[in-house]
Amino acid sequence: MLIITIIQGKEKSLLAGEPWIYASAIERVEGKPQEKMKPGSTAIVQSSAKKFLARAAYNSKSQIRARVWTFDESEPVDHAMIKRRVKSALEKRAATLKKAGANQLLSLIKGEEDGLPGLLVDLYGGAGGYLVCQFQAGGVDAWKVPIVQALMAGTGCANVYERCDPLIRKGEGLPVISGALAGEEPPQEVMLTENGVRFALDLATGERSKLR
Repeated sequence: MLIITIIQGKEKSLLAGEPWIYASAIERVEGKPQEKMKPGSTAIVQSSAKKFLARAAYNSKSQIRARVWTFDESEPVDHAMIKRRVKSALEKRAATLKKAGANQLLSLIKGEEDGLPGLLVDLYGGAGGYLVCQFQAGGVDAWKVPIVQALMAGTGCANVYERCDPLIRKGEGLPVISGALAGEEPPQEVMLTENGVRFALDLATGERSKLR
């Protein structure tokens, strides 16, 4: 596991709960070279006095060098934590999920808000529809398999599609890929209803056009 040491005085933002760590705040990063180069490697973040501050996903290729997973020293970053975070996010939106219509798009996971920095997940069409995921940071990309497993278990949806924003993925040093992660790919166009207005929606790109 990597160890990130924060420059003295720069730990204040972390102590205040800021989840992003920039290069300008880092004194040094210790660990195996291959781990330093792998986007999303788990790191212990410590103060210059070697006091525990957080566990984070480190990415040497990103302007945001590390994204905090947890400020709790007793909470390991593992499959159980990832699945727990997904389950918690789905539970927060359970009432909306139950009322989901066939032509509705719901936001299920909202990155840092749900303790899953860089992960955005939408559900179109309820359990019989499609989960659309965007892995916009190295940390969540490294835990893609348990994330997808937890999403499928929590929603009952068998179709999971990965949408890609090339600029964001390239900026994170991640491969530019998109496609089905489970089940079937979505059709080229679906109908979306929001506040009584109908749109044509491309789930693969997120582009929509208002129907007349």
